[in-house]
Amino acid sequence: MAVEDQYTDVLQNIEWAIVGVFKEEPRLLDLDVIEALDALIRGYGLEGQSREWPRATLSSRAGLVFDGCKEVCEWRLGRAPMATSGGRTIAPPPIPLAATVQCLKRLRKSARFWNERSGRQGYLAYIQQYVP
Repeated sequence: MAVEDQYTDVLQNIEWAIVGVFKEEPRLLDLDVIEALDALIRGYGLEGQSREWPRATLSSRAGLVFDGCKEVCEWRLGRAPMATSGGRTIAPPPIPLAATVQCLKRLRKSARFWNERSGRQGYLAYIQQYVP
């Protein structure tokens, strides 16, 4: 089963974090998103091999995306609760680490595609249509 069919909600959660950064930082570029996704894929990939996360040196905008996406990933992995505006915490069933990496890779593939097709903010413009 394709990752986008099995983990649609996880992909949407991560994209929600990306759009949140874009709303706060309108100069964000697809390349910043790709840089952040690359770092997350590397980190979670190494973690899956029982190795430590590398120290990431990211641009400031990519760092914002990294932080937002990592928070969502940690939540979906069942490691950190997410508080709602009403003060409740939401904890969906945890997903496997390998699934998290698959989701991040799928988003990176999409970001590369829309960037090549529509320019510097093509991916961001595309996902912004679908994320409130």
